[in-house]
Amino acid sequence: MDDAPVRAVQVDPYRLRDIPNEDVFFYAKRIDNSRVVREADPKARQVCWSSIGAACVMAAMLATLLAPSVGSTLAGYKLQSLRQEQQRLLDERRVLQVEEAGLLSPSRLEELAHARQLSNPAPGQVVHLDARSDVSLAMNREK
Repeated sequence: MDDAPVRAVQVDPYRLRDIPNEDVFFYAKRIDNSRVVREADPKARQVCWSSIGAACVMAAMLATLLAPSVGSTLAGYKLQSLRQEQQRLLDERRVLQVEEAGLLSPSRLEELAHARQLSNPAPGQVVHLDARSDVSLAMNREK
């Protein structure tokens, strides 16, 4: 037998321990999938269309539920704008009535008459027309 002396292996106290799986190597291999064609799944198409249909039904239900509240909100806005417009028109009407009263006041009309040298008509200058009920005058037209 072999009577060779066994050497004692000295362990370096500063050596790091082995990393797990240090002896495993990974290689990257390029794979060309350009010629591979994906096979259509008939169930996937059915699931897709049923999902789209369900989403459309849910959107229609949501629109149906929200339509009355949106309509009433819009009607409220319209009503408020009409009230504001009515108030503005009433204010404008009041201003116009005051202006009209000022323009038609007798004192102003007398001032205008004196400025244009107008005088009251003499009693013989006034001609009163007969107020007949015959409307034939209104119906006369040239043909």
